[in-house]
Amino acid sequence: MKVSYDKEADAVYIEISEGKADGVIEVKEGINIDVTKEGNILGIELLDASKKISLNSLFSYQISPDFLKASA
Repeated sequence: MKVSYDKEADAVYIEISEGKADGVIEVKEGINIDVTKEGNILGIELLDASKKISLNSLFSYQISPDFLKASA
């Protein structure tokens, strides 16, 4: 997963997997999901990102202990 921020556009893109997007689903104004024709999610775009989320929290992460137990 890759997260990028375009300061000039105030847009965040969260790339979940690589591939060519065949379509975009607008979930809410300024929140778009790129999808393949099979319905797989490739990424999420947030426009006016600094108004929607804390950018500082976006670039830090925590792993749930439950996730670590499940993947062990």
